[in-house]
Amino acid sequence: MFKVKQIDSIIDLITQNSSNSSLNLWSNSWGTLYISQGTTDYTGVYRNDRWEYPIIAIREIIRNAVIHRDYSLTGKDIKIAIFDDKVEITSPGKLMPTVDFSDMESGQSDIRNKILAPVFKKLRIIEQWGNGLKLIAEELQEYPEIGFDWKEPGIAFRVSFTNKNFKQQPELQPELQPELQQELQQESLYGFVLRQLGDRSLNARELSERMGQKEISGQLRKIIRKLHKDQLIENSIPDKPNHPAQKHQITLMGKIFLKLLKDGK
Repeated sequence: MFKVKQIDSIIDLITQNSSNSSLNLWSNSWGTLYISQGTTDYTGVYRNDRWEYPIIAIREIIRNAVIHRDYSLTGKDIKIAIFDDKVEITSPGKLMPTVDFSDMESGQSDIRNKILAPVFKKLRIIEQWGNGLKLIAEELQEYPEIGFDWKEPGIAFRVSFTNKNFKQQPELQPELQPELQQELQQESLYGFVLRQLGDRSLNARELSERMGQKEISGQLRKIIRKLHKDQLIENSIPDKPNHPAQKHQITLMGKIFLKLLKDGK
């Protein structure tokens, strides 16, 4: 649910009548809480920044949702959902049968709300009938990594902008949370060994030397076995566990553990 301030920002966004001003407006709106702006490439010494999602296309979809939703469906709201990998706008009421979202460049136009739409046109929120879908199609061409999809769940119409390049980051296993909390309170041999393996592979003897010990203690061997069991470290030569050059190295899960440890302190 958006707060009043966020709703005001959305209203400001959809009432802009130029693509450039919407870019400036978005930078001060609710969108930046969830959608970031990054550098795509460089032209000489100048960097080229753009939003990770096509905000002009999103603006047009929100406009359409406000103007063309079915207001006879009481108790239903327009919903804007921002996930890690996509943005979804859901509007009450199905798509009008005379509009084909699969052919957005053809300049289609139809009006469900005969009173509201002319008001938006007079306010210049709608610049030209049938222009919204063309703007969406044009900006999507600049975002080949963003998938565009629509469907009609129940009695609603939903548009999705999906980031094809999104990769789900693995999360720390729940059973490792006690170990993490313990290390956050006070570092133990468990965390010490993991830190030593953070950027290098070491064998048990090398780990022992870093502890200032000449001999490999039983406690160190026990911790190494536990780190292997918890999948935070692994053998550098997995197919030959008894190889004389065998060392221990950190896993992806181990790196996540260390990052959470660093962020928590």
